Amino acid sequence: MLIGGGLVKADSSFDIINPATEMPFAKAPEATREQLDQAVAAAADAFPGWAALDVERRRDCLLSLAGILKDKVNDLAVVLTNEQGKSLADAKGEILGAAQYLKAITSIDLSMLSKRQDANARVELRRKPLGVVGAITPWNYPLLLAVWKLSQALLVGNTVVVKPSPYTPLTTLMLGTLAKDLFPAGVINVLSGGDDLGAWITSHEDIRKISFTGSCPTGKKIMQSAAANLKRVTLELGGNDAGIVLDDINPAQVANDIFWSAFVNNGQVCAALKRLYVHEDVYEELCSELVTIAESVVTGDGKNKDVQLGPVQNAMQFDRVCELVDDAREHGARVLTGGEPMDRAGYFYPVTLVTDVEEGVRLVDEEPFGPVLPILKYKDIDEALRRANDSPFGLGESVWSGDTDRAIEVASRLDCGTAWVNQHCQIWPTLPFGGVKESGIGVENSEYGLEEFTSMQVINAVAASTA
Repeated sequence: MLIGGGLVKADSSFDIINPATEMPFAKAPEATREQLDQAVAAAADAFPGWAALDVERRRDCLLSLAGILKDKVNDLAVVLTNEQGKSLADAKGEILGAAQYLKAITSIDLSMLSKRQDANARVELRRKPLGVVGAITPWNYPLLLAVWKLSQALLVGNTVVVKPSPYTPLTTLMLGTLAKDLFPAGVINVLSGGDDLGAWITSHEDIRKISFTGSCPTGKKIMQSAAANLKRVTLELGGNDAGIVLDDINPAQVANDIFWSAFVNNGQVCAALKRLYVHEDVYEELCSELVTIAESVVTGDGKNKDVQLGPVQNAMQFDRVCELVDDAREHGARVLTGGEPMDRAGYFYPVTLVTDVEEGVRLVDEEPFGPVLPILKYKDIDEALRRANDSPFGLGESVWSGDTDRAIEVASRLDCGTAWVNQHCQIWPTLPFGGVKESGIGVENSEYGLEEFTSMQVINAVAASTA
């Protein structure tokens, strides 16, 4: 673990399971409460100096991290595939994407973080860093999301304590090792551990903000814990994203984009397409196109050359996917392809497409977070919008149409943080990303995301009286 600029061992450790084999292949250190306190104290000590640095110096440190990620992509990718399950190609894509993200986020003009107004008084609005930020990351994109959080926090002058998911801590620990000599001691701290460590971070009195990506139930617990000292929170939580396919679409032209919007990273993406509403006029044809694609996909151990999709990441999530598909089948759903666990070691579940299913069935109402997509038929657009919006989630949704203007009008009626047209799950460093309803609080990315790592200070000055 990286604590206060030094690499630190722990007295105990926990196994890391390779989801392709169901067997442990490594151990990670289990941080103690004392070690967390040391990391927070180191981050607090480093904060004044880091915040006082010229922003160009902070940019240079982050860009140096981007460079070393590119240099170490092959080493990191093997570990990422072993702990997360994704293919080596996707693992390399995540690491290189993290490097690109660092370049993009550091290119944002920070002058927007301060404003000056001159009238009878001199008024300045300044954005100031908060202090120590706790960054808690999930298991689906462990390295990328760690980079998202620490880069935004650090760029505007905060220091960080990063806690990766206990399912996938290794590449984030490696990230800490790579960052050790690029940043002043204490600016970045990386600790691994289980639920206790997360609870200690969210309740720690000297941590000023929590940035969390993960499930809605955990997000609610974090918000309760953070209330003790009114920590700021950014919560990017689950989604059960709907896509609406209009009647004017050519199924053959959009099927591939729709398919990979749902099954990118084996469907283990908060903003992946998870409910597909298709107009009855194009329903059967689109289903047929999607089945053809699904049956061509190679699922297997991510280290094998031709594999496109790996296993579900962990046993709990695997069991959930099995349970939701079985429940849908019991309620009369028709499985077009897939629908049963693969007969082999590992948490392997094939790409699964389900029809003849409606709201009220768990597969439609809940977020599966795995390689399964329910396809629902509708008659008119008002019906589709009502059904898509009737959900506690509101992260991202999409509209698919040959008429862009028409699609934009429909998209504007969706209750979500991001509405895409003829695409889905496209997230950019320069655009804000976040959810409404139970899909989260606040946004990440862009200048709006950077603002969330700051507090506003108003300076209101007049000339001294000469009377």
